[in-house]
Amino acid sequence: MTERLLQRTCDSMRLPHRSSSPLFFPFICNAPRIMPASRQHDTSTRAGTARRRRIRTRVVLGGRPMRLHDTAIHTALAALLVASSALTSPAVVAEVIDPGVRQAGTDNGPPPPLAGLTADELAFFQDGLARFSAVKMVRSPSGDNSGLGPRFNSNACASCHIQPVVGGSSPAVNPLPAVALADGATNAVPWFIVSNGPIREARFVSDGGVHDLFVVTNRSDAAGCQIAQPSFAPAGNGLTGQGGNPNIVYRIPTPVLGAGLIEAIPDAAILANARADAAVKRLFGVSGHPNRNGNDGTITRFGWKAQNKSLLLFSAEAYNVEMGISNLLFPQERDETPACQGLGNMTPNDTATFAALTPPNSAVLSDMEGFADFMRMLAPPVPAQPTVSTQHGAAVFTAVGCGLCHTPALATGPAIADGDENAPSIALSSQPARLFSDLLVHHMGAALADGITQGSAGPDEFRTAPLWGVGQRVFFLHDGRTRNLLHAIRLHASAGSEATLVALTFFSLSAQDQQDLIYFLRSL
Repeated sequence: MTERLLQRTCDSMRLPHRSSSPLFFPFICNAPRIMPASRQHDTSTRAGTARRRRIRTRVVLGGRPMRLHDTAIHTALAALLVASSALTSPAVVAEVIDPGVRQAGTDNGPPPPLAGLTADELAFFQDGLARFSAVKMVRSPSGDNSGLGPRFNSNACASCHIQPVVGGSSPAVNPLPAVALADGATNAVPWFIVSNGPIREARFVSDGGVHDLFVVTNRSDAAGCQIAQPSFAPAGNGLTGQGGNPNIVYRIPTPVLGAGLIEAIPDAAILANARADAAVKRLFGVSGHPNRNGNDGTITRFGWKAQNKSLLLFSAEAYNVEMGISNLLFPQERDETPACQGLGNMTPNDTATFAALTPPNSAVLSDMEGFADFMRMLAPPVPAQPTVSTQHGAAVFTAVGCGLCHTPALATGPAIADGDENAPSIALSSQPARLFSDLLVHHMGAALADGITQGSAGPDEFRTAPLWGVGQRVFFLHDGRTRNLLHAIRLHASAGSEATLVALTFFSLSAQDQQDLIYFLRSL
């Protein structure tokens, strides 16, 4: 029945072979790409069984089959009704490419603040920028910028968040090999950290926690501290990493440009957007849900799994996990070895001990809040000027369903305050946040699953990554496994992924439609 309905629908729409008109699910009517799961049986003798059995269809993508139940076929057929007209560009391309990182003339330079900040807010922004860029030591001669380690991933926020400007993501040249040996340290550089690869944080699947790459052992400013690095040995070749290690998963730095606008989006706006276009989302198999804070139930929104509620928590956790610096919100040391307790804090460094040793106006607290203020007041990425190609690509982006998760814009609330509801920041109030994200977490399927649960985000669930600034990023997906947007889109289609049908639609478009969509993404 499903196949007959499929054929009648294709015939009635007179879709040509491999057509891109209409844009929604042309692959459904592309006979060579759809095959019954089995044609080995005599269907005339199994008619009764066949009527009771769900028909499964095999869709071939990139040489590998993927099975879809007939409910997915009905989903695709229903989605055909949504399409309005062909959007194929008159231009023709022979091969679809990702043109690479868009240069904007400000690469790796100082980032711009939000428009409309007050003089005081600008002062906080500049102070936070200085703290965000400062290189930390275990003990510095002046006492400033001390506290690194004893276990850490890097020695400055800006070493990881630098592409295309401070506050961005992983740069093209990895700074971690140099960080590993700074100040006389003798750290081995793990096989998955390479000079032209992404900055990666390592998590062990067994506990889901971050295991810092480096230790302060043998550094000139950490006399007496002797602790060992974790073992990141791969299953195969220990030098090249061939064979990988199935017990380790990776995360790359998330960009924080425009983060204050994201923080300022009310929960109600996120929920209203989640309910919008519900019927269309069901047709595409898109659901998604917010991740929530376990204490007060509010929506969390920062991090790859939207696991952090606020920029202050995001800052405090990163300060502790990435640089090994304990703070008021995360007072536990990354290593309890007494000789490695930095400035002499008691061990274990519980909250009471920390509060006694670090007064409210201490530099540690100021750093934590300074990072948050800096990120809160960062301007969002600026897109390139539109062209005929990118404007067409934007239309394709919407037509194929990308915007069902990558919502083009949400709005901030009318009175966003920095700690005081009576003192709203005008720069963050009632502003459009053109982030291209719904800030929900979605099932992304087996191809992207990392096996880690954070809050209510399960092993294969991730926050819809905001696409603003994606044109200037070097590495994509949560683990930085690809530099190529086409590859990143392809990995959206796998068993269990809510994005499968949209991704399949994209790869069934004409080459020009695909190319214009890629140009559009690189313009963001």
